Amino acid sequence: MSPVNVEQLRAIAEIEVTDIVIAAWVPGLNALRIILRDGSFVDVWYSLKLTDRYIYHWERHPIDGTIYRHDNAPHRRWQAVRTFPNHFHDGYEDQVRESHISADPESALREFLDFVRANL
Repeated sequence: MSPVNVEQLRAIAEIEVTDIVIAAWVPGLNALRIILRDGSFVDVWYSLKLTDRYIYHWERHPIDGTIYRHDNAPHRRWQAVRTFPNHFHDGYEDQVRESHISADPESALREFLDFVRANL
């Protein structure tokens, strides 16, 4: 699998979502960190080894104790989720539901940042 174009994802965050994004940078070939105006952050990660493995993670733990994450790690614990291995951690690590985030990285980032904007 070729790496996801995280520079393009960075540009989306910095250009299209300026109302909630302070900064974004690429710490590696397959990762993006986005700093939000409320002090929380979003991490995006795509595996370089496992085809189509991803994480879209909004870290709010220091602010209100919550996390929000779409990922597709095939944890046995979430096998009952209809969209398995895709699942969404909705506020807490153990609170999981279906994930319908796009398979296209650019669309997925836009969807996730729309979710962030609506929940800030």
